[in-house]
Amino acid sequence: MTLLNIKPSAWAFSMITLGTEMLNSVFSFYYVKLFLHLYKISEVAFYQAQMILMIWNALNDLTGYFHNNSKADCCSNRHTSVLYGAPVYAIAFLLPWFPWKDYREGDWLSGLHLVVSLCAFDSMLTFIQQAQCVLFAEIFTCYESRLQLLKMNQVASLVGSTSILFCGLISDNMEILLNFQATAIVIAILATVSLYTGMCHKSRLEPKRSLEENLFSESEQDLPWTSVVSLMRQILTQKNFRLFLIMNFFQVFLLTFNNFMMIFADNLIPKDVLPSSVRSVMYGAGFIYPQCLVLISQSWLKKFGYYKIILFSFYLEGTASIVMLLLGQQCYYFLALYPTIIMVIVQASFCLFNLPLADMVDADLLKFNRQSPVSSMIFGINALFTKPAQSIAPVVILSRLNQYGYGNPNKSTIFDLHDAMFNLICLVPLGIAGIQILVWSPFSIRNKTDYTGTL
Repeated sequence: MTLLNIKPSAWAFSMITLGTEMLNSVFSFYYVKLFLHLYKISEVAFYQAQMILMIWNALNDLTGYFHNNSKADCCSNRHTSVLYGAPVYAIAFLLPWFPWKDYREGDWLSGLHLVVSLCAFDSMLTFIQQAQCVLFAEIFTCYESRLQLLKMNQVASLVGSTSILFCGLISDNMEILLNFQATAIVIAILATVSLYTGMCHKSRLEPKRSLEENLFSESEQDLPWTSVVSLMRQILTQKNFRLFLIMNFFQVFLLTFNNFMMIFADNLIPKDVLPSSVRSVMYGAGFIYPQCLVLISQSWLKKFGYYKIILFSFYLEGTASIVMLLLGQQCYYFLALYPTIIMVIVQASFCLFNLPLADMVDADLLKFNRQSPVSSMIFGINALFTKPAQSIAPVVILSRLNQYGYGNPNKSTIFDLHDAMFNLICLVPLGIAGIQILVWSPFSIRNKTDYTGTL
């Protein structure tokens, strides 16, 4: 595959990334503070919404195989998935920012609002991203071309992540809801345009299949459920895939945990030490710098491979957490810097995860001598087993904070609450980094020569 053949496809792929990143980064970072602080949702309703989301995620991700096996045009045609999903995705993004009434504390309607918002947004995110992720494995089949795509993709993510910064600065970190709502509408419009722009090059995105491959693909669409279950069993029996699932589950947990960093910083760092504008820049940096880090690490990825880079990131997280513990919560300036460091390292390493997933698609194709890759199944199973961490993390963290009076703190509990928050931001990344080092170390697919016999 020549450089000229890669560029149009990479451009289209990156424009889709730009649209999804603009929406996803703002949604995931701000919805927790919105419902807890502004809408005053009850603790029980918040837990219920997360549990419903976990079940919804499972049902939603199980439909991932339709991208390979369904006869329906809206599912089997990945371009149509993005085309039809773009405006609905933007509408789902706007759902949480506009209250359905003037909520009172503990209002049941705010709980319903959260459930609808989470499920609708997750459905559309899965609908679009799964179609996109599959293309990563099927179009770009060598490590060098995937690195080139990753580079362009990170530029798009970098631009898309600035939506966090603008939302924070314009709305004073969501203190002025009307400004935030106006900014969200602009972001939704720009994201929709970006998704449609990616479709201009759709003829380059779909791999060209031979007549024989098309005939096989048509017969594959008629796979019964028994064959789908058997296929899932084959994929899950592979040691490297199981190791990746465990490691990725904790990575998603930590990514969700990072959404509480704004709440922790607001409580632990006095406003006279860190002004609101500086906080906005700090929060935005947590989403912008990861892409910069991935971009400047291209030579390292070529030299050392993604395996060592990801492993090194876990050691960095653990080291930063230990240093923060030793310095203590009174070291405000490092405490302001520390959450950003963790967010950048976690997000940057997560940006590389499509590389091992794509390699596992290739390895699976060779090991089982398949006539076509089962990309949707592998990406779908990955989502099925890792997305529950998005619901588990908020429940675990909020339940821990509520033990120390979070939501209604008083003078007798405020110091205990701050101690609990400080312990969480240090011990959670440290503990997860230790687990990930143990799990990721035995992973044996590190380049294409490792494919045969190592699954």
